[in-house]
Amino acid sequence: MEQPNLKEIIASSPYIFTIGVAGDSGSGKTTFTDAVRAIFGEELVSTITLDDYHTLDREGRRGQGITPLAPEANNLTLLTRHLSRLKAGEKIEKPTYDHDHGTFGPPEPFGPTKIVILEGLHTLFTPALRSLFDFTLFVDPDEGVKRAWKIRRDVQRRGYDREEVLAEMEVRKPDYEAYIAPQKPHADAIIRIQHSGYGRELGEERNVYRVTLLSEKMEKSIEDVDLSIDLFDVLSLSERNFSIEFHTEEIGGRTLGAISFDGELGYDVIRKLECEVEEQTGVHPISIFTGAEYVTPTQIIQLIISWRIIHRRIFIERTA
Repeated sequence: MEQPNLKEIIASSPYIFTIGVAGDSGSGKTTFTDAVRAIFGEELVSTITLDDYHTLDREGRRGQGITPLAPEANNLTLLTRHLSRLKAGEKIEKPTYDHDHGTFGPPEPFGPTKIVILEGLHTLFTPALRSLFDFTLFVDPDEGVKRAWKIRRDVQRRGYDREEVLAEMEVRKPDYEAYIAPQKPHADAIIRIQHSGYGRELGEERNVYRVTLLSEKMEKSIEDVDLSIDLFDVLSLSERNFSIEFHTEEIGGRTLGAISFDGELGYDVIRKLECEVEEQTGVHPISIFTGAEYVTPTQIIQLIISWRIIHRRIFIERTA
């Protein structure tokens, strides 16, 4: 029996599916929902950055001596009201913030697509916000990884001075611990990024890190999904190091399963998972990483997270 096309189901459904991604600035929040955007396309997926909901521009924050991580530097009340309206299928006038100049732009009309992703510092900060999301994610790179990423992004893409970025990171640390890190236990899934055990230089050279996905045990599954390892490839053909590890952790009173990938795996490993997602959703083709001989832990976690999100959306449709 042919599977229904999930894109067509979502497009015709009145349901607005919301994904909340929290984490520090420069932590890679956008990276881990890129696969969702690639699978469903911009006609179904839109993204809001919570920086648009700052209450003070860059000079205003400097003048008052506060960082963007402080809740009072953000209009979380307006954000909650806007998200509630989007869930109801209503349009909003969304504020805008220009990172190049650190100033506000004019509000812009924003109509909800069928999947709306919110990314920012305070995405899971209040119970009211958390109640409006269908799937939530916290991205948690180690300090050294975060420092390297933030320097690369803010210096190369946003025009900041390197010493200015480092000084700002030191100033922001207390606020991160007070306001951002406590959101972690509220997420459906946590992504931890560390330097690769096969060499820190791999991150800079080939975007290879040790990436761990932590989440609660799934009680239901649409169908079995395989992540296959071909022993012939491992024993005779693979030329790069990799490892897969599973353990459990206690975070915020929850027991979470943690699956970690490090190094580089052959593309065939992730292609089998892509095929399973295609089969279960009717979205053909996915093929996000076609042509790659090896895939990174980040790419593998991208696809697993996409499968978890798709899985959640299918169950919402089936129980509606």
